[in-house]
Amino acid sequence: MSNDWYYVHQLAVLAGFRLIVLANRLGCKDEFLLELHDKLIEGLACAIARVQSIMALERQLAIDSDEEGLAAFQLHGEKECLARFRITLLDDLEIDVDTHEYRVNGGEWHYALSADCDGIEISYPSLSALTDDELGTLAPTVRAIRSEAGIGISIGCVIYG
Repeated sequence: MSNDWYYVHQLAVLAGFRLIVLANRLGCKDEFLLELHDKLIEGLACAIARVQSIMALERQLAIDSDEEGLAAFQLHGEKECLARFRITLLDDLEIDVDTHEYRVNGGEWHYALSADCDGIEISYPSLSALTDDELGTLAPTVRAIRSEAGIGISIGCVIYG
């Protein structure tokens, strides 16, 4: 990230991938894959907005003096958010091992801990990744986005039991 043109490059890469996904969506006839394309397009638009925000803050710091350090603080936060940025196309599973709870897609928390006369059991659901066959033409694009743009993309279904 020491390269002065890093975020310009990131913006170009993300915008290019967004165009590719938009173009691939036109030829898609499967309703499930159309939904995945739409979510990926939306996620890429959010990543693009984050990069544009970083570039605007860098531009502001280059032009104006930041005596209070607010812009530098904001810039640092935006960079951290981009570094942790992730696109979730299907299910999002959060597990709190301290309280033995889990939630799916930001919904209500559920207990994974159960007890009966046989003892205590902790049973969390798991996240199963979709295969390349299930993703169709979206699979190589997702791999390319992960490797070239460094954006994490989660495409998994929650499985109970």
